[in-house]
Amino acid sequence: MRLWFLMALWLAGAAHADAVQALRDFTREVQSGRATFTQVVTAADSAKKKTSSGSFEFARPNRFRFVYTKPYEQTIVGDGQKVWLYDVDLQQVSVRPMDQALGTTPAALLAGAQLDKDFELTAQPSAQGLDWVQATPRAKTESVGFQSLRVGFKGKDLAALELVDSFGQRSLLTFSDLAINAPLAADAFRFTPPPGVEVLRQ
Repeated sequence: MRLWFLMALWLAGAAHADAVQALRDFTREVQSGRATFTQVVTAADSAKKKTSSGSFEFARPNRFRFVYTKPYEQTIVGDGQKVWLYDVDLQQVSVRPMDQALGTTPAALLAGAQLDKDFELTAQPSAQGLDWVQATPRAKTESVGFQSLRVGFKGKDLAALELVDSFGQRSLLTFSDLAINAPLAADAFRFTPPPGVEVLRQ
């Protein structure tokens, strides 16, 4: 019985270590990709939940596009120099320099170029059928803006990302239809504000 118990512990530890390696392999081997996602945001008191969905594309380094289609339309584009956020309902675009907006955010984790330099990686217990990695920013600044960040893998496939912000609000993104190193449109990471919208530069 003790032998089986020790083997089970060893296998669990190996699975967790593999999750850390899966994230490192992902950031090293995957240069571009696209997926659809569902995002569930849960309030700190767990009483309220909001669900949204859309699509995600990225190319290293530091280029990405999140397009939210439900329940509200919103587009976030990182073009390598700036990050653009377009709120369709408000008819408003905000734009910030990439180094200020990206930092050690989830987008930096997936599309950035300096994983181990920017984050300390720690294996977490498997849950919900996924192997999890905790990513803790090495820079201890207020600009980080979140308490914790975890990435979930199913084998070597990116499956989920969980963020707890500085207010205790939890966001869980689950990915599907992931296509890695897929060809992307040449203008996928360009953004031109639509005519007539308000542009706020920071």
